Amino acid sequence: MNARLGVCDRYDLAAVALLIGLTALALATYDSYAISNDEAAQQHYGELIVAYYASGFTDQTLFHYVNLYLYGGLFDVVAVTVQRLLPFFDPYSVRHVLCAVIGIAGIGATWACARLVAGPRAGAIAAFALAVCGPWYGSMFNHTKDIPFAAAMMGATYFLLRLTRDLPRPRWRHVFGFGLLLGAALGIRVLGLLMVGYACFAMMTHTYNLTGEATRDRLNFFARSAIALTPAFFVAYMIMIAAWPWSALALLNPLRGLVDFGQFHYPIQTLLDGHVYEMGDVPRWYVPVYLLIKLPPLILAGAGVASLFVVWPGPMALRSSGWRTDTGLLVFIATFPVVCEAVDRGPAFTGLRHFLFVVPTFAALAGIGLDRLVALTAMHRRVLAAAALGAIGASLAWNAAILVELHPDQYLYYNPLVGGLEGASGLYVTDYWVNIMPEAVDDLEAYVDKLAGSDGGTRRYKVAVCGERLPFEKRANPRLQWTDDWKAADFFIAPTHMNCDRALDGKVIATIARLGARIGVVKDRRMLARAVVAHRRPTQGSK
Repeated sequence: MNARLGVCDRYDLAAVALLIGLTALALATYDSYAISNDEAAQQHYGELIVAYYASGFTDQTLFHYVNLYLYGGLFDVVAVTVQRLLPFFDPYSVRHVLCAVIGIAGIGATWACARLVAGPRAGAIAAFALAVCGPWYGSMFNHTKDIPFAAAMMGATYFLLRLTRDLPRPRWRHVFGFGLLLGAALGIRVLGLLMVGYACFAMMTHTYNLTGEATRDRLNFFARSAIALTPAFFVAYMIMIAAWPWSALALLNPLRGLVDFGQFHYPIQTLLDGHVYEMGDVPRWYVPVYLLIKLPPLILAGAGVASLFVVWPGPMALRSSGWRTDTGLLVFIATFPVVCEAVDRGPAFTGLRHFLFVVPTFAALAGIGLDRLVALTAMHRRVLAAAALGAIGASLAWNAAILVELHPDQYLYYNPLVGGLEGASGLYVTDYWVNIMPEAVDDLEAYVDKLAGSDGGTRRYKVAVCGERLPFEKRANPRLQWTDDWKAADFFIAPTHMNCDRALDGKVIATIARLGARIGVVKDRRMLARAVVAHRRPTQGSK
């Protein structure tokens, strides 16, 4: 028994060391990640919510700011509050550090879920699997809606697993924790309402498992369970309306927001297997395919094994009390949104981005499934169990090495099913956030430094960017000036995503590449720009 506890303790220590190491790594590298296309709008939305409350609800500008009133602003409000407490730090640096810390907390929640279901080894495998998952780690710094929402959903899942074990009298701390994190999820995206459905599903599952009980007793069990969870829904509702003021204007506004999300049809294009689709016309298999090609094989395989064990649980020795019920609930949580998207053929774009919230659940299932697989092999030969653990460790190390090579573009990870990033380039979405910006600007500044002798060290250049203005200006020095007049631009910065690099001609002076795939370019257009300016002068002079 003591030896067994020693093994468990080592797995727990490894998971804790991972979380500490990830925190240190995030603090050391957060400035490598670009400001995303959405962040300026999200930052302003947070400021508008704060202004709404500070004005005593009289400043209602937030209800007319594009369509962001349909989103909760919990992360943005917290970020604005922290920024005001730390005025000496750049606001977007605060956002990136805060988002990264929340992403690491999401890894912690994944560890806790898998550990609760199948023990410390499963928890450690799940935590490491998510930590080296490119779509998760690469999004932790500047996906400031998707990562906080996913982390809150995973935290709520943990407390849901906890409280359902004690139904119909769950412990108050678990009910409150569930309500707190459900509210946090709803305070970011209305899709947090899914968790209410998951809670109902969990209660129905536990009610169904009451074998030998009369129908009346089962109904009584379900009713008492629902009443016990009511305080959690009240807590969640209060957090939601505080972080999402529009939801408080009318009782049914959250449901209206959910319906509106399913009907978004902006003129946004996306890629799937080389075909360009409008976001409202993507095939049903869009999200399932991106899950299949973006998640590491270890997570896919482990989650598949866990699902198989739900159908065929194996020897009793592999199961703890409630293992099958808990794992089945996780399978449902991981797959239900994806199935709904495929059946309803909802709008989708930017690959896996809007479904990042299912990734931690897949990682938890992977930890559970791989742990059960190791346990099964250990029942036959211990050497096979050691070999299985070695293979899992090698796979995790391999994924980690790939992420190091991708840095800071880990979110561009593709698995071997499509030949990695190189095979996916041009066929699937890549750098939609224009995360190449810091590196591209640095490359351009180095190039301009070399021109100082011929063009003068103080000359200013116009730069066209296939991306947002703020990320460029935050990085560039004053001699590089943003311009909307692309044809007159001296230089051009663009990602290769959706062939944006082909929008303007010019001499390629810098290429940003990862794992054999070109993801961005910098072009010198000075000769072309001079010709454009020379052509315009007579016209301007005649006016």
